[in-house]
Amino acid sequence: MTKLPPTTSRALEASEDPGSNPTSNPSIGVLIAARMSRRGFGLGVLSAAAAAATPDDWMARAADLAGAVPRFDFEEAQADSDQTHHVSPGYDAQVLIRWGDPVLSGAPEFTPASPSAEAQMKQFGYNNDFIGYVALDGRSDHGLLVVNHEYTIEELMFPGIGRREKAARFAACTPHQVATEMAAHGGSVIEVKRRDGTWQVVADSRYARRITGETEMSISGPARGHAKMQTSADPSGTRVLGMLNNCAGATTPWGTWLTCEENVNGYFWNEAAAAAHPDAAALKRYGVPAEWYMWAKFHDRFDLAKEPNEPNRFGWVVEIDPRDPDSIPVKRTALGRFKHEGAANIVNKDGRFVVYQGDDERFDYVYKFVTAARVDLKHPEANRDILDAGTLYVARFNEDGSGRWLPLVHGKGPSFAANGFHDQGDVVIYARQASDLLGATKMDRPEDVEANPRTNSVFVMLTNNSKRKDTQVDAANPRADNRFGHIIEIKPDGGDHASETFTWDILVKCGDPTIAEVGATFNPLTTKDGWFANPDNCAVDALGRLWIATDGNSAKKTGRTDGLWAIETEGERRGTSRLFYRVPVGAELCGPCFTPDLETVFVAVQHPGDSDDDEPASTFDNPITRWPDFKDGVPPRPSVVAITRSGGGKIGA
Repeated sequence: MTKLPPTTSRALEASEDPGSNPTSNPSIGVLIAARMSRRGFGLGVLSAAAAAATPDDWMARAADLAGAVPRFDFEEAQADSDQTHHVSPGYDAQVLIRWGDPVLSGAPEFTPASPSAEAQMKQFGYNNDFIGYVALDGRSDHGLLVVNHEYTIEELMFPGIGRREKAARFAACTPHQVATEMAAHGGSVIEVKRRDGTWQVVADSRYARRITGETEMSISGPARGHAKMQTSADPSGTRVLGMLNNCAGATTPWGTWLTCEENVNGYFWNEAAAAAHPDAAALKRYGVPAEWYMWAKFHDRFDLAKEPNEPNRFGWVVEIDPRDPDSIPVKRTALGRFKHEGAANIVNKDGRFVVYQGDDERFDYVYKFVTAARVDLKHPEANRDILDAGTLYVARFNEDGSGRWLPLVHGKGPSFAANGFHDQGDVVIYARQASDLLGATKMDRPEDVEANPRTNSVFVMLTNNSKRKDTQVDAANPRADNRFGHIIEIKPDGGDHASETFTWDILVKCGDPTIAEVGATFNPLTTKDGWFANPDNCAVDALGRLWIATDGNSAKKTGRTDGLWAIETEGERRGTSRLFYRVPVGAELCGPCFTPDLETVFVAVQHPGDSDDDEPASTFDNPITRWPDFKDGVPPRPSVVAITRSGGGKIGA
């Protein structure tokens, strides 16, 4: 059988797989092996779980722990794979808004056979990812949802388009298709209310907004006006059109939305121009050009021969005021440029604001940003530009379980002119290369990084690293070709998130714990439904409990679709995971977000119906599921789902 070309989702995955990091910096896999080898069985239940080589050993250890009191109280969902979604018994999963549903006043009815840019600019975009809840008047039943629209999949969006090789796609692509895709990117702001236990989108809301791949945005911080940010359309280097591939994000205590550009390299074309570019090494380090989208056929700014600086204008954290639909989004360059997976944050004990970030590619880094100023919680408007001044750091993890945050500051260490960094603008534009020079630790594809304000712990989701070699494996770390990922817990020294030192440990190594060679370390109390692979997004709820969303599970790979798992992080049950919700076939679970009263969790079901590369092609005309509508002629539709407890009450408590 002829091998099919990859889907857009698999192209995105492939872009995270190669690892563009050419340095000899230490890999987290080596450090984990050394750390666990030194500590032996000091990890308690985790090491005991890793040592349990048979199901009988596993069950015996589980019996020893059976009396430990769980922090989560819900009946577990069943891990499996089918065409629809499933939630824990006793809970309701309501599809709140779908791709193509109205956002702005006057939005036309969704016509799946003929999507258009004109319609899409008023409708809910494609492939919803991060979700944030911004309360109105402090309420948990009335607020704004801010939602990222990460990317588009042409063969599931448009009728009559199958999976084709790049040359055929480029030849067949039309201005109409490109305009529709650009309009389906970006983000949405919707007003929501809960009435009689059911969530509803408020029609004709004054807050409603659609942000697209062509929305005008401002550039702030060290890269504003920089020579490497200037183009023929914007010789000032201060304005840019659109945000692209927005994956995870965050909301701030002053009520703004931080949305993060991730795999922006796929939008750019012209390998010959890249090879001749003055900064060819930097383009290669960022994977530019990857040539997934055909936009360069009709928009010169995505052709490197015509606009060589345009890639530098993407890959940032964007701050948006959801309460003001006329406000101009701002790309906050002080936070660095890379493949951002989130911007989770916490107000430090000294009042400064700390933002944690992952660079989602194998062998890339974990970052944090510490503001120079303190947050003014009483006057939200005073924090408008707080993210423009501060210190960006990259993490180095040591074998003994300690770590250090290395400042990415021009003039300090190797970030000086001899290495091509002439000012702080250079440092943030080429943050990856600046981090290479500092000797940061190469991680196994760091995605979401979340701080727990109750415990001061910081959790790092490391999705996988299929490029780890056999030479990186020893008896304590049997994870060559790491396909399942793991989670690291960081504790800042003295509970101070501005500290340059920390300690670290492993919460869990993922995968099927009953298969000894996988090397998973879930607590033995974890059931056959409770373990997961490929941690991606995460959320800490109002009780300080950790929830994990996954990307990469499937019937073929793990015997289950992706979903939302609750995981214990403290005490004897540490490392125990339970399945709460699972998505339909082909989808991943993104953006778990809880209301302040903990009575609702919103989740994003992204790319339902997307098929793996070696499976029968799933297309608009013949999808592997038609979730959530299940109507002939209607393709699968990425959607936001509101999960509540039947009859009311807190989630999982």
